Amino acid sequence: MTAVSGSLPIRVEQDVVLARQAARQASVACKMRLIDQTKLVTAASELARNAVIYGGGGSMEWDVVDRGVRRGLRLVFSDNGPGIPDIAQALTDGWTSGSGMGLGLSGSRRLVDEFELESAPGKGTRVAITKWI
Repeated sequence: MTAVSGSLPIRVEQDVVLARQAARQASVACKMRLIDQTKLVTAASELARNAVIYGGGGSMEWDVVDRGVRRGLRLVFSDNGPGIPDIAQALTDGWTSGSGMGLGLSGSRRLVDEFELESAPGKGTRVAITKWI
């Protein structure tokens, strides 16, 4: 079983599957409800795929977070790709810089409780998501 904290390189498409599995196993270990597990795993899949396709590969880190009486699972996706020049545009439903449907970032944001995106041209991208239990 995956620990409730760890990291995983995301370099190729097969690593997206491993990222989904790690997110699922960590959410189960945290006793997250099935619907919340599904939302978190779906967001993780989208963000891991983005790291491979647009960022040229990167990593996923996960950890349990405690904030007062709240406990959750936080996933952080990082890459050293070209970065996102217009974050607001990238978070708009239907906008894509590739051939996808343009729902990866915006859809992921809707599936989780907290969503943080840091990116700049030439600086790569970092997306942190948290789902509270």
